[in-house]
Amino acid sequence: MDEVILVNAKDEELGLMEKLEAHQNSGQLHRAISVLLYRDGQRGKEVLLQKRSRHKLLWPLFWSNTCCTHPRDGEGYVSCGVRRLKEELGITISHDALKTLYRFEYRVRYSDGLGEHELDSVIVGEYSGSARPNPEEVAEVGWIGWRELVRGIVQHPESYAPWFWMIVEREEVKQLFEEGNGRSL
Repeated sequence: MDEVILVNAKDEELGLMEKLEAHQNSGQLHRAISVLLYRDGQRGKEVLLQKRSRHKLLWPLFWSNTCCTHPRDGEGYVSCGVRRLKEELGITISHDALKTLYRFEYRVRYSDGLGEHELDSVIVGEYSGSARPNPEEVAEVGWIGWRELVRGIVQHPESYAPWFWMIVEREEVKQLFEEGNGRSL
C-alpha cells in the first residue's frame, strides 16, 4: 500500500494516509516533490519534460516537469528525487547533483472525486544524459528550450499539469532558467 506523509503548512508531519485516500475530493495536505532537470543546449537552457503515462490516475497524458512523486516515510526530499528519477526515467544521478530550490503549497481539483493538495518541494539539477522512460509511468520525454516551454504553456495551458504552470511562473525558477542571469547551482 502506497502512503503519503500528511503535513501542515509548516511541513510538520501529522501522520500517514493511503495515497488514493489523500487525493480524494479536495485532497489532504501531504508532501510531494517535483524535479526539474536542465542542461545548456542549442536553445539556451533546456528542461527535460515528461508526458505523464495514460495509466496515471491524475492528469494522464499531460506534460509536466521531469518527474514528481511523494516522499516515503523517513525519506529526504532529494533522496526521493534520486529514487524517482531512476524509477520513472532510468536516470542515475548523484544526490549532490540535485538541490531543493523552494517549497510551495497548492490545491487543485482534477475531477469531482479527485484532487491534489500538496506541499511540493521543487528540486533542480543539471543533467546532460539520456532518459529511458518506464512506460507505466511516462508516455514520452523531451528536452525543450525554456522560452519555447513558457510560450507553450501560455498558448496551450490545457496540455500541461497545473502544478507545472505554478512552478514555471515562480521567480526562483525564472531566475534559474532565463538567459543572461549568470546563476547556476
